[in-house]
Amino acid sequence: MIDSLKELPRAAWLAVARWTAVVGLVSVAISVGISHAIMSMLSQGLNGPGLMAAIVLPLLLGGPMTFWHLVRLQQLRLANQKLQVLASTDWLTACLNRRAFTHLVSDHLSLAQEPHLLPQGALLVIDADHFKTINDHYGHDRGDEALLLMARIIKSKVRKGDLVSRIGGEEFGVFLRGADQETAGLIAERMRKGINAASFTPEGTAHALSASIGGAVFAGRISFTELFRIADQNLYRAKRSGRNRIEIGHATDHPAARPLAPSRQLKLADAG
Repeated sequence: MIDSLKELPRAAWLAVARWTAVVGLVSVAISVGISHAIMSMLSQGLNGPGLMAAIVLPLLLGGPMTFWHLVRLQQLRLANQKLQVLASTDWLTACLNRRAFTHLVSDHLSLAQEPHLLPQGALLVIDADHFKTINDHYGHDRGDEALLLMARIIKSKVRKGDLVSRIGGEEFGVFLRGADQETAGLIAERMRKGINAASFTPEGTAHALSASIGGAVFAGRISFTELFRIADQNLYRAKRSGRNRIEIGHATDHPAARPLAPSRQLKLADAG
């Protein structure tokens, strides 16, 4: 119980104090009014001792009860916030998980359903090159360290308001609100260079990191599935062209949707 009280932030304690004071004052006002009415009925009026009793009693009785109730409400609010964060966050990298990322991007894309609103932006898919080599040579713990390092680099290169997600395995997704193709390319290049320059030394041995990046830029109506398909196709082109490359195209430059490979369909279905 004591530990949970220590977790409450200063804003929560201020809210508890503020509402405790408000409830206390309201209780005093009601008590004074009732006491005065009773004393008036007895034709004695509200004398000094009666007034003191009307003020002190509700504070003594209602103050602690109100304070305790509000503390519990703040603890419940804090616990709910933590649960919401856990439900939307990848356990390893603290990026958004795929479910939350898909939901947030889809909400932005839904703005295109309004005739007067034409949202634009870009979706980037970043995939670590030869990541299996790290797991095979150094173990999965070192692989997790590499993913954490990549996640920190990716998050450091985006703008405020952009979304970063670990969408599966060694693959990350980045949604750039309002970005055009030039902006998306510049941000992707900063990520690629940052990953290349990262110092990753499992077991004291330097191991170079690199990533391939595929992107899709859009303006107007498009679904998340279609946007991801285009970005994924460009990622495949970057991989096929030698890795450690960037391929970004506009959604209008791509043909109508074609089925994804079974492995990619499985990733899209996995919202965890």
